[in-house]
Amino acid sequence: MSYEIYSYIVFGWTAVGVITFFYLLKTTAPYGRHTKTNWGPLIDNKLGWFIMEFPVLLFLFWFLKDSFSNLNQVAYVIIGLFVLHYLNRSIIFPLRIKTKGKKMPLIIALSAIGFNFMNGFQLGYYFANFAEYTNLWFSDIRFLIGIIVFFTGVGINVWSDEKLMSLRKPGETGYKIPHGGLFNYISCPNLLGEVLEWLGFAILSWSLPGVSFFVWTCANLIPRAISHHKWYKEKFADYPSNRNAIIPGIV
Repeated sequence: MSYEIYSYIVFGWTAVGVITFFYLLKTTAPYGRHTKTNWGPLIDNKLGWFIMEFPVLLFLFWFLKDSFSNLNQVAYVIIGLFVLHYLNRSIIFPLRIKTKGKKMPLIIALSAIGFNFMNGFQLGYYFANFAEYTNLWFSDIRFLIGIIVFFTGVGINVWSDEKLMSLRKPGETGYKIPHGGLFNYISCPNLLGEVLEWLGFAILSWSLPGVSFFVWTCANLIPRAISHHKWYKEKFADYPSNRNAIIPGIV
């Protein structure tokens, strides 16, 4: 496949992400606190997280399998950052969440496999066939800025997840209002952290699949943050009125 054809595929997939953004502003995906029972069979939410997130690593390495030994150190680092995120989201995070008996629709978990096939294809095929980095990239301003933004996002995401999980005592399943840090300004700093991760990834990789993945991250997480924010305000009469959904003072 030529780079031109590959680019058309990625641009098309990115356009679908933009359309998805506007769709999700009107329709809340039914998992997590928004789970609905009329979307078919339900499965344990920890298993659901694994089914949703882990396949992207399988797809990524499938497209890299014939070229992996030929990649240089820069490519290994960039791919490693991607793998680091998804090992956390598919294995570590589900094992740490303190939810007992929570379910999600099986169809939601399965639908994510198609989404992650495209993500694994975009990144894997790019690094297997088109990526051209030298070790000088480690000192390039784009890599340096990107890596700072990426790990800033990781820090915000991990801290926020830990804060949310600490709200529940063993055996509890309900929701509480989080306070402290960025929670004093926005309802979903965990989602903001993930957006920043992939913004940083797009910058440090300076690649078409990196930008596409960032667009899709925004398409999925900004509407979800808005839905969470609305849910908090409806559930808690004393919810702080000065908070925004995901970007302090803006959204």
